[in-house]
Amino acid sequence: MDQDTESQHIERHYATGGIADRVLSAVRATLKPGEALTPDALAPADHFHGRGLVATREMVALLAPKSSDRILDIGSGVGGPARWIASKYGCHVTGIDLTADFCRAAESLNAATGMSTQVTIVHGSALALPFPDASFDRAYSQNVVMNIAGKVTFYREACRVLKPGGILVMSNLARGSGSEPDYPTPWAATATTSFLSTIDETKAEIAAAGLEIVAFKDTSADAMKAQVATLNRLQTAGLPPLSAHLIVGPRLREYQINSNRNFVEGRIISLEVVAQRPVT
Repeated sequence: MDQDTESQHIERHYATGGIADRVLSAVRATLKPGEALTPDALAPADHFHGRGLVATREMVALLAPKSSDRILDIGSGVGGPARWIASKYGCHVTGIDLTADFCRAAESLNAATGMSTQVTIVHGSALALPFPDASFDRAYSQNVVMNIAGKVTFYREACRVLKPGGILVMSNLARGSGSEPDYPTPWAATATTSFLSTIDETKAEIAAAGLEIVAFKDTSADAMKAQVATLNRLQTAGLPPLSAHLIVGPRLREYQINSNRNFVEGRIISLEVVAQRPVT
């Protein structure tokens, strides 16, 4: 599959109109009179990755942002983590995403929460980042690389835009030792558009891009209890009122059931990676 076709498949999988209106309406219905609309209030609905805000907090502990930092979110979705990080740490976050509907929603949600000056959203590709060399202090990416066949290019572009010594923190899904995953999942409708690397492949791809691995952890065992609980809840009670279904619609329930079952059965695993652009 060539890069343009891959991009089109990703757009079709994720695209859905009216995202910001749905999220804002649902979240405002939960607020008390006079209560401010904040990144924390939006968090149950706008952190579009496994385990939501819990996973973002874990990733941020590794990222360790400073108020002076310029941070890049690669595959920023509707901007939930970017807004949350910028609001908590006082830094500036730039998010880039391939899905135009996500970018439009992110900009609307930035405005609604008063975060437009601290969070910039760019519509573009992670394989050709539209930023100068060495323009970010830190970068992160959450559950994005499963959509990308050319992972070395992805990692090389991240390395290029980081300042020497800058770090890239990732929480990714990878190929497990079990049978082939079931689809559809949150990142792919079929195996044709899913690109899961093994642990060894992931390490080799990162190294080939010129990044140095600082920390690398299989977090599957740590996350298993939460994955089992989520699978049971989805199968019995369905989706909660505030969740990422406000972004992609009711199809999210099937996506998440398959993804959580894949995880529990060892078809996919979760990784936590810190990589650094060499100083010299």
